[in-house]
Amino acid sequence: MDRTEENRQEYKELQCRVKRKVSKAKQKAYDELYTRLDTREGQKDLYRLARQRDRDGKDVQQVRVIKDRDGRVLTSEEILQRRWKEYFEELMNEENERGKRVEGVNSVEQKVDKIRKDEVRKALKRMKSGKAVGPDDIPVEVWKCLGEAAVEFLTSLFNRVLESERMPEEWRRSVLVPIFKNKGDVQSCSNYRGIKLMSHTMKLWERVVEAMLRKVVEICEQQYGFMPRKSRTDAIFALRILMEKYRDGQRELHCVFVDLEKAYDRVLREELWYCMRKSGVAEKYVRVVQDMYERSRTVVRCAVGQRGVQSGGGTASGIGSDPLPVCYGDGPVVRGGQTGDLLAQ
Repeated sequence: MDRTEENRQEYKELQCRVKRKVSKAKQKAYDELYTRLDTREGQKDLYRLARQRDRDGKDVQQVRVIKDRDGRVLTSEEILQRRWKEYFEELMNEENERGKRVEGVNSVEQKVDKIRKDEVRKALKRMKSGKAVGPDDIPVEVWKCLGEAAVEFLTSLFNRVLESERMPEEWRRSVLVPIFKNKGDVQSCSNYRGIKLMSHTMKLWERVVEAMLRKVVEICEQQYGFMPRKSRTDAIFALRILMEKYRDGQRELHCVFVDLEKAYDRVLREELWYCMRKSGVAEKYVRVVQDMYERSRTVVRCAVGQRGVQSGGGTASGIGSDPLPVCYGDGPVVRGGQTGDLLAQ
């Protein structure tokens, strides 16, 4: 579907209609649930729901004991802070067994265009409201409320950052909050996902840079995650249909599944620079992205306090949420697999 204003309005109207129907369906389901819980047969469901709610409510703000790597329970506040610091430093600074591919790629020195107001306006529109703020306590809603004045100021600011290839030091600070995955032992650090709280202005800068890179980088067709008008659900559906067709025809279908557990955390920075240069990205853009990872300062916040974390050479210790490592790391991997290079390795 073309992204015209008419189609956008039609989409919003359909979205509102769907939300109203979903709301009515939820209310009906709740009414049926409450009616069932009032019966003798519904008592078991009541206890089951209570247990489920208790599990869902467990997070790092409630858990004040944690286990070390040997399974011993830790209770001291000082030791707890040290354990969280140790865990995330190991995660972010883990050595990658793969060799660094930094040779044999020429840099592309060329003039890049200045950032335009419409690019900033579009990036600002894509930013979601109501998100937790970073250390600077400036939510994106501030920029949205200022309207065109904010767009003009941010465009000037981002162009200065692009020209100098260095962003403000305040943007380099972040807070890492462990969030329980709702599975496994609640006292095991490995069952928590680290969520970075970063400056919203820095995240807006990320979006502007990402949009510029998408214009010059050819991302392979097989990339479904973090792509506009695509979803990993589509890829799963296509694979399911393919399996059914082969099963009906009684033919063999060979699939390769690559386990990318904590893949984002383990992407080497040198690998990212290599992929960007190999894709023909201008060296100025490479240096701008490199600057996002330089001198980053992160503290881990847990129930008993917070402790600084030492950054390493992986992408986990740099920018927070944008899919740059995924987009520019998966493409060469997929293309290499198609030509047999991946299997040869």
